[in-house]
Amino acid sequence: MSCVLSQNVIIRGRAHESYSGKLIDLYTVEDYITNTRQKESTDTIRKDGFFEFEMQVDQTSLVFFKIGQVTAQLYVEPNYVYGITIPEISKELDYQNGAELPVNIGIIGADSTELNALVFDYQEQYNSFFLTENGAYISRAVIFKNADSLQKSCYNRYANIKNSYFRIYVFYSIASINASVSRGESFLINSYILHQPIQYAHYEYMQFFNTCFKGYLNSIASQRKGESLYHIINVKSDYKALSDYAKQDKLLQNDSLRELVLLKNLWDFYFSSEFVSESVENIVQQLQIATKNKMHYKIATTMLAYFNKMQIGSNAPVFSAISRENKLVSSSIFDGKWIYLNFFSTHNDESLKEMMKISSLRKKYNDKVIFLSVCVDDSLSDYKSYLKTNSKFNWTIWFNSDSRIKKTAKDAYYVTGSEAYFLITNFGTLAQSPAFSPSQGIEYKF
Repeated sequence: MSCVLSQNVIIRGRAHESYSGKLIDLYTVEDYITNTRQKESTDTIRKDGFFEFEMQVDQTSLVFFKIGQVTAQLYVEPNYVYGITIPEISKELDYQNGAELPVNIGIIGADSTELNALVFDYQEQYNSFFLTENGAYISRAVIFKNADSLQKSCYNRYANIKNSYFRIYVFYSIASINASVSRGESFLINSYILHQPIQYAHYEYMQFFNTCFKGYLNSIASQRKGESLYHIINVKSDYKALSDYAKQDKLLQNDSLRELVLLKNLWDFYFSSEFVSESVENIVQQLQIATKNKMHYKIATTMLAYFNKMQIGSNAPVFSAISRENKLVSSSIFDGKWIYLNFFSTHNDESLKEMMKISSLRKKYNDKVIFLSVCVDDSLSDYKSYLKTNSKFNWTIWFNSDSRIKKTAKDAYYVTGSEAYFLITNFGTLAQSPAFSPSQGIEYKF
């Protein structure tokens, strides 16, 4: 493994020959409340087993690989080149139930201080404390004792390790052991949450967070007199009233923590028969508008995207964007025409491959369909550079964000990642939502 300065993350892999010719997808996670996965790129595994991905990350992230039902995961840090291997999966596993079949990847050339190598080492330490011969039962008292012993052992073993992600990984892995045997809600939250920063992008932290606060509002409600939680949500459908209700709890005095706990519980409430889904959605919309936390806004937007799903037959949202000429323009200029709308990013390889195919489709169907592409990059200069480099892409390609725009196209269509497709009829309704990408055969819908 080597560090590079001019490139972000490169992943070069070799899969077992049994995967030859199959597609391998690379996913990131939008957030760990909804656990929505975003496909970043796809490659075909060659006959020799090799595949390669390039991606941009601005912080340490957990990424997932998927080959059919087979899944694997890797921690990636900015500005690294990774070499990995994906082993053959046992033929004894059940391929018929559709469940994901996880395998452990191998890391090529990693030294002992690389994050994935450290995680593997920690897992060996964990197993030495908690795996018993023949799966023998470990009592609750012994689990407590072993968790404390593991913590002391790790403190000494990793004393010189400076990788902050790994140190947090160990801290919350041990916290999750304590949570698994119900060491006490107040103890867990006081020990591991209240006096620590919220780690939105850290998988282990968020797993622990979700365990601690699952059903938390219901727990509060069971001990409180007065206006009920159900009345606030199902009848009043009032975010401020819900926030004030939660604020009465001594552990939810911090505004950011309380808001994140509300998001977690509202996500769970949406799937509960005890709550009215429309009321939950309404409260999430209020939270999205009220929040000053960018990550909470993103989570709320992802939730709303799931709730709405942009149903076929509903009116396609009209939006404003920025043209090549830096003018504020509206999608309403295409009223009365069929529109194939796609969202892309210059940092998403998969969406860029589809842009090449859209170019071919436009030549074939230009008199029948308006092709409208929206770039969701953060940087206007990246968008401009892409247009300059791809001057032959002369259909309507707009930029998503500008200070003149209150609600972007990405927001209007509840797009949670950097790639999405919609087919809109000449009556302004959604014909396919989400629509097929060019490589999935949208041409046959034309």
